[in-house]
Amino acid sequence: MALSPRESGKLVASLSKNVKIKEDGIQKLGDVLVEEIENGRLSPKNFTQVKLHPKPEDPWALDWLFVVDTLNFCFWSLETEVGWTVEGYTGYFALCAAINRAIKEKVDILNPKFYSEVSEKDLAKIFRSDNDVPIPLFSDRVKCLHEVGTVILENFDGSFENCVKKANNSAVALLDLIVNNFKCFKDEATYKSHQVALYKRAQILIGDIWACFKNEGIGHFKDIGEITLFADYRIPQTLLYYGVFEYTEELLKKLQENTTLENGEEDEVEIRACSIHAAELLRDYATKKLKDKEINAILIDHYLWDFRRQHAQEILDKKLPFHKTFSVYY
Repeated sequence: MALSPRESGKLVASLSKNVKIKEDGIQKLGDVLVEEIENGRLSPKNFTQVKLHPKPEDPWALDWLFVVDTLNFCFWSLETEVGWTVEGYTGYFALCAAINRAIKEKVDILNPKFYSEVSEKDLAKIFRSDNDVPIPLFSDRVKCLHEVGTVILENFDGSFENCVKKANNSAVALLDLIVNNFKCFKDEATYKSHQVALYKRAQILIGDIWACFKNEGIGHFKDIGEITLFADYRIPQTLLYYGVFEYTEELLKKLQENTTLENGEEDEVEIRACSIHAAELLRDYATKKLKDKEINAILIDHYLWDFRRQHAQEILDKKLPFHKTFSVYY
């Protein structure tokens, strides 16, 4: 059985060869997070303020989150390449735009009966781009939708809501349900003979439900603090920027040369698991300084991810690379 993401992050950080977490970076970024929380700029409300995201009153919001987070992986392109874009958006936001466009065009994309058997031709139309660049890992996305749609129909009476309700407002119980029922969410690896879990998409799905529904009703989780950061390929760039991360020269050279890392290889696991542990250290640091406000790993993740998008050119100019991996897990 795999260690939890929190345990995995701590273990890998203690054994990591090529990624180091620096205390002065934790303090520097921790102070920024405290300020962001105290002045109200960093808040769960930010999720529904993004115009591409659903509102809690949308009757289809939960199904939208499930479909989007089933497909929320691998949007990267090299800095020298033109990426997949939809209605002017790139990456994850292009995915949101594509799903929203399909809904407007009366495609039944949120219905598990539809996406459990969607054809490649129909899905290609849903994901059509502004340019000639197709969405990465297209055939894997078809497989993921077929898989999760079939499981929803067979195990949860055709509704993802039944899966969420079965967890009884426990984020940990919902995480177990997701990773044990939906194979494409089971984001695990073997690191130095230890079975570790990172669970990026499963946890981001829970975090999105929590943020979308403002920790109320079906989005209320009594143990939301157990969810960790969503380890992807962009957040480490922000951690490098703030000096939280330090890579060995060997790893830095590899990333700057755009070497593709295999999903599950040592360097890739170190970057992702250390991201999780860094967020735990940041949370501990910020919590001690915050008097009457709270911060969790979800909000820390939101800040780190948004920062990378808002400072993309500066991060590029500073030559702070991201690791390149083709994976359905993030």
